[in-house]
Amino acid sequence: MAKDTSVEVKIDGRTLKLTNLEKVLYPEVGFTKAQVIDYYTRIAPVLLTHTHDHPLTLKRYPNGVDGEFFYEKNCPKHRPDWVETAKVWSGGNNRDMYYCLAQDLPTLVWLANLATLEMHTSLSLCSNLPEPRTLVFDLDPGPPATIVECCRIGLMLRDLFADHGLDSCAKTSGSKGLQLYVPLNTKVDYNQTKVVSKGLAQYFEEKHPDLAVHKQLKELRTGRVLIDWSQNDEYKTTVNVYSLRARARPTVSTPVSWDEVEKCLKAKDPSLLVFDSDQVLKRVDKLGDLFEPVIKKKQKLPKSLLEATGGTVALEKMANRRHGGGRRYAKQ
Repeated sequence: MAKDTSVEVKIDGRTLKLTNLEKVLYPEVGFTKAQVIDYYTRIAPVLLTHTHDHPLTLKRYPNGVDGEFFYEKNCPKHRPDWVETAKVWSGGNNRDMYYCLAQDLPTLVWLANLATLEMHTSLSLCSNLPEPRTLVFDLDPGPPATIVECCRIGLMLRDLFADHGLDSCAKTSGSKGLQLYVPLNTKVDYNQTKVVSKGLAQYFEEKHPDLAVHKQLKELRTGRVLIDWSQNDEYKTTVNVYSLRARARPTVSTPVSWDEVEKCLKAKDPSLLVFDSDQVLKRVDKLGDLFEPVIKKKQKLPKSLLEATGGTVALEKMANRRHGGGRRYAKQ
């Protein structure tokens, strides 16, 4: 049984009480809550640039990765008054909700102390929810496929985007798959990113039926890669880069270079793209933030891509049946 430890600390002028620091949250490797807090403290300089102003859904594991977990969209009411939130009108719940915003180190430490192992963020800024900052694919392997097969699809997608003049970045999901982000940071809406991503997923399934599927049905996915385009939605959140994952080891959603993706595919070795918290901290020291282009690079979705995916037709149909409602964000 873990000792009941608590300590009061001051971080950037904020006072926090950290509790149960010896509690083991990753039993297989004995990784404690103190180590979770230490990781998030040390990764903060790069992580916070990606969480800033993005509404945050918490995935909390109060009794560790083997215990029950829960998602928390409403920022806990017992939060310190200095924790910023985003006021969200939820049409589904017919009420305002208040999402946490991870804006600074004290907030990040406070979240880690709640056993928030995973941090899932909106693709939009809280000031402009209808506008995604990126287009995203979550590549998820159906056993016996692994991240190796995801690398093949990821590289094919990278090349297709490059053909249309767009750069893309890759990161591991920190679990079993690979994720591809196309930085936009320009005026665009989810109708556009959704029709392009869905159109491309369908195209890949038609062109390579032995490699890829675009529907989530499990019976279709054996040995193939699900090209999950559905994350391109203002109501969804995606695991944030540098977030821990609730696996047996404290693995991390890690930015990787396309060279590393190619090497993993060539070697057919999934372990080449698995990184735990210590490895990620060393990578950042050596390589910096490989995901920086996702927040810095400005790219427009070209008409050629919309036309190639049948997006122009789909957009016209969407425009005809569009209706009001949804959610409004405002930073508190």
